[in-house]
Amino acid sequence: MRWCSFRRSPVVDQARAASPSPVFRFTRTPIEPQALRAQLADPCCGGYAAFEGWVRDSHEGKRVRRLEYEAFEALAVREAERILAEAIARFGVAHVACLHRVGELAVGELAVWVGVSAPHRHEAFLACRYVIDEVKQRVPIWKKEHYESGDSGWVNCERCAAPPAHAAQAHEHRS
Repeated sequence: MRWCSFRRSPVVDQARAASPSPVFRFTRTPIEPQALRAQLADPCCGGYAAFEGWVRDSHEGKRVRRLEYEAFEALAVREAERILAEAIARFGVAHVACLHRVGELAVGELAVWVGVSAPHRHEAFLACRYVIDEVKQRVPIWKKEHYESGDSGWVNCERCAAPPAHAAQAHEHRS
């Protein structure tokens, strides 16, 4: 019988060893969440959580027409892979992946996707939140908004000097 337990499960360890290391990558093409979710499926995981960030049509009272994302890709991938490895170590999840678009995106398009599978839902939710918060905080990705008025502007990271919200909270693992 195959079993999984949150704490030091040999099955989770085997799943981690058999699977590729945490995956972060950039893409210029639309993100396909169904295919990504399938890559995280694992019989020892009973929990899956995902976050999808879409391009919205307004920001601070201005109507947004489209976005552009740029990144310092070599540095960004290294830092993001570090974040994903931290999530695995911190929350005991089995698999984690994150994709971020670069280039031009229209309103409604998927800009970022995070997926996590774990033995239990609690850890999957915590790790998913941790990954998106840390990626937004630490990874060198810049967003330029183009407005209906014809103006455009790089969106400043209003929280760059502050720690992520989850840093102030204690993270406890529950089985």
